[in-house]
Amino acid sequence: MRHHPNSVMIFCAGRGTRMKALTQDRPKPMIEVAGKPLVDHALEQLEGVEHRVANLHYLPDMLEQHLGALGVKTVFEPTLLETGGGLKNALPMFSTDTLFTMNTDAVWNGPRAAEILSKAWDPDRMDALLLVVPMARTHAHLGTGDFDLSGEGRISRGNATVYTGMQILKTEAVAEIEDDHFSLNIVWENLFRRGRIFGVEYPGDWVDVGHPDGIEIAETLLKAKP
Repeated sequence: MRHHPNSVMIFCAGRGTRMKALTQDRPKPMIEVAGKPLVDHALEQLEGVEHRVANLHYLPDMLEQHLGALGVKTVFEPTLLETGGGLKNALPMFSTDTLFTMNTDAVWNGPRAAEILSKAWDPDRMDALLLVVPMARTHAHLGTGDFDLSGEGRISRGNATVYTGMQILKTEAVAEIEDDHFSLNIVWENLFRRGRIFGVEYPGDWVDVGHPDGIEIAETLLKAKP
């Protein structure tokens, strides 16, 4: 693997309002699917990535205790900063200029996501590499697609594939933004202009568990796993 990143930022700060009553007494990453929290499903995709940091905001104590026992460091956000701002706030926790970022509201059925990204990562050409999945292999996804993917691995805004919530990103693209509160979309737009953003297709199935109906769909898919 070429310059395989060994650090990850795991986004755990959101309020999870789309989960409705399920997040009244727990943060979304602690909602269970097939007997274990969503954040544990995310961590399975990161096996071998040693330096792990998660940002916390809503009902943080439960997550801090759970993640601490798993060796994941945490950083508290007094106010929600969105994905880009949350990562920028956590940058002092990292000693590397390249890392994975990962959302926790998905369940995967296929090869380990971190390995797919690592094999395709080329830091000479790329400042960001997004893991995307074709619409046909998404489940419970209520929106449209996010990106089109070319044969050369370049991505553009479109509807053919969905962003899985996982990428490799050089942190300089985040640190250069002056705002404290911003989306990673701002970072991506800058990288589109520079021709430094790419995508790679996830070859398995991906379930959106950002809303309650995704839980049963994910559990059914995992039961059917060979």
